[in-house]
Amino acid sequence: MNLICPECKNEVALSFYSTVAAGHVIECDMCGITLQVIEISPAGQVTAEIIDEGK
Repeated sequence: MNLICPECKNEVALSFYSTVAAGHVIECDMCGITLQVIEISPAGQVTAEIIDEGK
């Protein structure tokens, strides 16, 4: 699966999470922003929205 942070445009490491599904909350390890997974495409592309501006 692949998730690009909408804030800093870096790839978010999803390997830290045992499962990723719609509604899951993830933190970008580069900029610290909190994201909520909206959708996972069949190709493995993860779409997320910002729910907290972070640090």
